[in-house]
Amino acid sequence: MSRRTQRVGELLQAELSQLLLRSVQDPRLRMTSVAAVDVSPDLRRAIVRVSVLDDSQRQESLDALRKAAGFLRHQLAKRLRHMRVTPELIFEIDRGAEHSQRISDLLEQLDDHHKSA
Repeated sequence: MSRRTQRVGELLQAELSQLLLRSVQDPRLRMTSVAAVDVSPDLRRAIVRVSVLDDSQRQESLDALRKAAGFLRHQLAKRLRHMRVTPELIFEIDRGAEHSQRISDLLEQLDDHHKSA
């Protein structure tokens, strides 16, 4: 990832976070936050990784974000006028915290196994 795409990703993450907090009124998104944004080299696509605190709401939140993608993209275009192209927004669930917890649990099990052996 180039420095340029990284900066654009960080800018999109900040703007999308603000939009979710202030502009989107969907109750399915109240426990949702933007974890990271990866932008394609041509700046035409952005993969938005979101974190949802309530596991049972993940799919509903993802559906709500996909439904709001056009609105969010339009709002980004108005806010980021210096960008020639506003990227297409592709939403995915961020599983980083989930993977970290799983690794931590496995390491703890190994430690417990070694102590009892």
